[in-house]
Formats: sequence, C-alpha cells, structure tokens
Amino acid sequence: MPRQDLEVKALLNAGRLAEANTLFDQVVSRTPPGADRWVRSAVLVNRAKLAWRLGRIPLALELAAEGWTDLDAEHADSPAAAQAMHALAYLLEGIGNRRAAVDMLRLSVQVARRADVPEVLGHSLQGLGGTLNFRAISSPPELAPAIFAEARDHLREGLELARDPQMRLALMGAYSRSLAGVGDLAAAEEVATETLRQATASDDRWAQAVADWVLAVVRRDQGELAGARTLASRAVAAAEAINDTSLLLRFSLDLADICARMNDPVGESAALRCSVAAGRTATETLQEGLAQALEQRRVAVQAQRLAVAAQEAAARDPLTGLANRLGLERAAAALLESTAARGRVPWLVLVDVDWFKGVNDDAGHAAGDAALREIAQLLRRECRADDLVARWAGDEFVVLLGDSGGAPGGPGAAGGSGAPGVSGVSGVSGQDVGPTVAERIRAAVDGHDWTMVLGTVRRPTVSIGVAAGPAKLDQLFAAADMALYRAKRHGRNRVEVEPAVEVSETVGGG
Repeated sequence: MPRQDLEVKALLNAGRLAEANTLFDQVVSRTPPGADRWVRSAVLVNRAKLAWRLGRIPLALELAAEGWTDLDAEHADSPAAAQAMHALAYLLEGIGNRRAAVDMLRLSVQVARRADVPEVLGHSLQGLGGTLNFRAISSPPELAPAIFAEARDHLREGLELARDPQMRLALMGAYSRSLAGVGDLAAAEEVATETLRQATASDDRWAQAVADWVLAVVRRDQGELAGARTLASRAVAAAEAINDTSLLLRFSLDLADICARMNDPVGESAALRCSVAAGRTATETLQEGLAQALEQRRVAVQAQRLAVAAQEAAARDPLTGLANRLGLERAAAALLESTAARGRVPWLVLVDVDWFKGVNDDAGHAAGDAALREIAQLLRRECRADDLVARWAGDEFVVLLGDSGGAPGGPGAAGGSGAPGVSGVSGVSGQDVGPTVAERIRAAVDGHDWTMVLGTVRRPTVSIGVAAGPAKLDQLFAAADMALYRAKRHGRNRVEVEPAVEVSETVGGG
C-alpha cells in the first residue's frame, strides 16, 4: 500500500477523522506508477474501505466496483490480490452480505497461501478469524463454540506469521475474543490486557476498543459485572470515536446486556439508544449505497443502449436504411456458417444500377437518391425476411441468400415483359433460387412505375451477377462481380450466373 494510504488508516484508527479526510482527498486520485493490475486493484479496494469508514459511501462503491473489475479471483496468486479480497470482504460485511464476505475472506486466505508471503497471509487470516468471531456471537449457542474454535486456529496461525506491529495488534485483539468464546477466559484476559497495553502506547484506538470489549466479555462471564460495564462503556466510546459502525453495534449490544444483568435500566436504555443510532446509521448507509448502485445501473444501461444504437447506426446505410458494407461484413460470417451447417449452399446476388450517372445528371442528385431508396424498397419486397440485403457502395447492392430451400413468394415473380431471361435457369428449385431471386429483382425494377420519382427521365434498370458456393464472402463477391461484368458487357438489364465457387477453406466472413 502507498505510504499515505497507510497514514490515512492510522489516522482513522486514532480517531482523527478530520485529518484522515483531508489526507484522503490528497491521495484518492493517485495510483502507484507502474503498478500491475493486482496492485492497482488492491489500492482501489483499500481506498474504498477507507472511504467507507469516512462515511463517503458513493465514492466507496465507485472505487470498490473499479477495483473489483480488475480482480480475477480464480487465477490470482498475487499478495496484492489477497489484500484486495480482504478489503472487499470488509465492504461486503458492511453492506450486510455476510455469507459473501466470509467466502471472499476464505478465498483471500487461499490466494495468500499461493502467493507465499507470510505477512499477507497473516493479514488475510486476521480478517477471516475476526469475521468468524462475529458469526459465532450471532449464531445459536450450540454452534458458537465450533465457530470460535475455527477463528482461534486461524488467528493463532496469523500471529505466528505477522511482524507488522499494527497487524499484530489486530490479530491479538481478535485472538483474545476467540479464546473467550471457547471458554479459555484466563488466556483471553492475558492476551487482551497485552493488546490494550500496546494499543495505548501506539495510540491505536481501534485495537484499544477491541481489547476493552474482550476484557468486558471476560469480566461478564466471570460475574464481575461492574468492571464489565466500565470496560464495555470504554469500548463503545472508542468505537464512536473511530467511526466504526459495525464495532459500535456489537459493543453497545453487549453493554446493554451487561446493564440488564446488573438491573441498571438507565445504562441499558442508553446502550440500546446507542445501538439503535448505530443501526440507523448502518441502514442509512445501505440505503445510500443502494441508491448509488441503482443510479450507476441506470447510467450503465443508458450507456449500453447508446453503444448498441451507435453500433447499429455504424452498420446501416442512412440513405436506404439497408445494412451498409460494414453491416454486411459483420453479419455474413454467421449467415454463411449457419447455411453450411444445414448442408445448404449460399447465394450472393450483386446488383448494379445501369447508367445511374445519367439518372443523376438528368434528374438531379435528389431524384437519384430517391431512386436508390425506391430500389432498396423493391429489393426488400422481392427478398425473404431472413435474407441479408445491403447497399455495398454507390449504386451497388448485395443480397446474401443463406437458405436455398426455395424462392420467396409475393408479387413480381414473373420476369419483365420482353426482358432478357436468366442464363442457364429453368424453373425454381433449391439449386437455382439465387438466379430466380435475381430475375425477380431485375424484373421488378424494370417494370416499376418511375414517373413519381423521376418524371420523364429514362427509368433505371439493373444488371445482376449471381454466384454460389461454400465460400467466404469475398470469394462469393468476386465470383458475382465477374458475372455482373458479363451482364454489363452483354447489354445490361439482365442476370448472369457464375459457375459454383469451389473452395476447401472454412466458411466465414471475408
């Protein structure tokens, strides 16, 4: 962790919240130079934890989400990843997702073991053991001892590994509570007393609060209720000073229990009021976090919709509404592959408007654009719903027929009156659906009433090249282009078919 991040944590643990806030503002936008993704994730999530303790919930959620995104827990073997998971578990615990918090802490321990860094493993064991302590406290009495025993074992192992003084204090405090939980009150008192001595010397209010709490539990279980009440009151005051709501909730409830055993209704009422206030703070925190998450989800959905709309717009020709070249290339591979998977042969129909420059010159570009839109409508009408129709460029259109099972129905099936026929085609079957559709398109354009669009200007016709074969898009297009060239050379307003394209490569987009 960066040095200033650790300073913020130390200020928080000392109860110096204003100073912690000021320093946090200086460090929150900085990421260590050259940090890998594991370190960056750990820094971000630990800053989320600091922001949470400072009551800056929206910022905490934002930092946590960003750090979590970079965290590939299943394949992690970095000590930084283990630290990030530890901090994430704290946040999950804070928002009430307790099962997920324990699961994340167990994963943190596993990653720390793989990383083989003793100090980090000690940190992860402290988080797991401390959290299990709280689980044991809230569990049914018959289940609590086993959970405390597991926590004790984790914490004892952590103490054997950790060398950092602050981490050892955290481990000692949690370890003493697990000892009390399994009934070893003498050992619990000894460890908690030493924790309190060291915490007081280092001005660690967090460790002081935990030590006073454990000593209060020991005194309560020994029947020394007056001493227990004093110690529990100190623990509550320290938890308030360091702004740790989860500790405050636990400590105030134990204080209320001690006061109730002493028949001290005033003390019990005060402790319960403190507990209710802490609970209200926790609820408000959750509500604020939920509102922030909802807003972030709304923004994400809006951004997703805009991105989809942008992708669709990029793949669509604005003049005709057909797919453009990009849209055709994006969709062609899947269509060709699905056609091959069904054991059928795809057809590509390449349509070019005859003498279109003359139409533009005689009627104007606006009328030429209208003519292209009209041709696009005719293409849609003469093709099936699942055919891929696109404007390739200028006055060139492409139709990709993926299913050669039959020709479409509807108007325009007959060829244009007196128009040239389809070279080499007789009747309609799966083997000649491409030429048949091409002839329908040619006849529809040739027989269309162009008066409303072009007036008395020479009406447009189309020349069409057709190709088929288990080929890629660029290979089909090249073959159809050769057929189109023949159609132009042989007088235009006609359909020419290229022999089947035979390739051994895997079908896909070109």
